[in-house]
Amino acid sequence: MNSGVSPHLVVKLHPVVLFTIIDSYERRNDCQHRVIGTLLGIYEKGAVEVTNCLCIPHNESEDEVAVDMEFAKAMYELQKKVNSSEVIVGWYATGADVTGHSVLIHDYYSREANNPIHLTVDTSLSEGSLTWKAFTSTSFGVPGKNTGTMFTPCKVEIVGYEPEFVGMKIAQQTKHNKQRSVEILPDLDMINNAIQNMLELSDVVIGYIDDVLANRKPADNSVGRTLMDIVQSIPQISPEQFQDMLNSNMKDLLMVVYLAQLTRSQLALHEKISFL
Repeated sequence: MNSGVSPHLVVKLHPVVLFTIIDSYERRNDCQHRVIGTLLGIYEKGAVEVTNCLCIPHNESEDEVAVDMEFAKAMYELQKKVNSSEVIVGWYATGADVTGHSVLIHDYYSREANNPIHLTVDTSLSEGSLTWKAFTSTSFGVPGKNTGTMFTPCKVEIVGYEPEFVGMKIAQQTKHNKQRSVEILPDLDMINNAIQNMLELSDVVIGYIDDVLANRKPADNSVGRTLMDIVQSIPQISPEQFQDMLNSNMKDLLMVVYLAQLTRSQLALHEKISFL
């Protein structure tokens, strides 16, 4: 475990963690008011990146809480066989606030990780949308006597890999869909949509530049530097070379699409023949 955790900790949260927590909450038993689990991730300088989580069974009442720690240990050992770089960095619970039982659960995770984080996810949507908060614990009290635990909020940033954001973008399309589901478009249609989106964004950039040149909008140096970096990152090739590269990549894509459709047809045909 990393012993150099900064007191001004930044929690970098991956979208897959939130989806897993929501899924475990939706699948909970009827008698459970909330779900808890282990947070997995990696430590960085002044930050902790939460990349995965494991739901842990527990029973909770007003007077006591019982957590299946043996199950938690077994699940973590299995997870290490899949991804040995992920370590225990804290725990999560659904709900808007930190409860009295949180101190007891946090004490266990303090023995598993150095300065663990506590993540709360408000699945009740009490603020009109899904919200989350992260905390670290600090002990306080008079020396030689009983001490208490205070939870200090941490800054939370949503980070992720490109496939995660692609999945989120597709999931957002179900927001205004009565069936609450959406079909993934074929590769060529996705490329066409991406090109259309790029053209629309290019029109926005060109409109902004025209407004600045016409003194309709004030110039922003940071935006100008960003645009300059984008222009400089474009390879300096002739239109003929670009067309050849595009055609070559398009041929590769069409071949992959053709083979995928051929495989799908073969599997469907084999399935129908097997039932004859």
